[in-house]
Amino acid sequence: MLLWRYHCIHDLMTNVLKCIAVDDEPIALKLIEGYISKTPFLKLERSFTNAIEALGFFNNHPVELLFLDIQMPDLSGLELSKIVKEKTKVIFTTAFNQYALDGFRVDAVDYLLKPFDYVEFLEASQKAYNRIFTENTKFKNIPASDSKDFLYVKSGYKQLKVSLDSILYIEGLKDYVKILLKDNPKPILTLMSLKILEQELPSSRFMRVNRSYIVALHHIEEIERNLILIDKTQITISEQHKAKFQEYLNRNSI
Repeated sequence: MLLWRYHCIHDLMTNVLKCIAVDDEPIALKLIEGYISKTPFLKLERSFTNAIEALGFFNNHPVELLFLDIQMPDLSGLELSKIVKEKTKVIFTTAFNQYALDGFRVDAVDYLLKPFDYVEFLEASQKAYNRIFTENTKFKNIPASDSKDFLYVKSGYKQLKVSLDSILYIEGLKDYVKILLKDNPKPILTLMSLKILEQELPSSRFMRVNRSYIVALHHIEEIERNLILIDKTQITISEQHKAKFQEYLNRNSI
């Protein structure tokens, strides 16, 4: 199973993330170095047992991803992440689960609790890959075509072909989006931001109606004040999106 995952990732991921590993425990650092070396979309630039030295290197050699231990002398991983968080993504590697909330506050991609295996490491790294390349480069400045009929959506380690006609609505869930399909009770979950997916969908057929939802306009069954009904699900139209939705109604009302 792990070998199959490795080849799928190698085939689908053509970009490479430059990364730095920082851990004051040499054995733990060696393990992370080994995991990075066998992950096809990661390239280790340097590894450090001291966060201050890592920061000095980072200032002159920016990378996309840091693997950071949290408890380190002089400068902790949390402190380092706050310094660099606007310039790179962070995956914390730690033996202490009480820092999970702090990791969330600095917008860490993931939080690996020692001892972790390669599968856990690989899943966290893939999550970082999706956030960095999918959100920052994929679909950027590429207008969505109104004539397209389907999308390929990555879910787990599969690429699923999704007909646009089958999409009822899409819900944003932090790092994931949930795609609800007609006549299919099981939604598709994919690592992507709602904003990026909105750019990829044709605006003549889909519309963002609040912070968390994009709806398929052709599947709207009923509208009452600021509520949309799609497949027995009520979705609120926010004040921010009300004017745009009203324009759509005006164009399509008798």
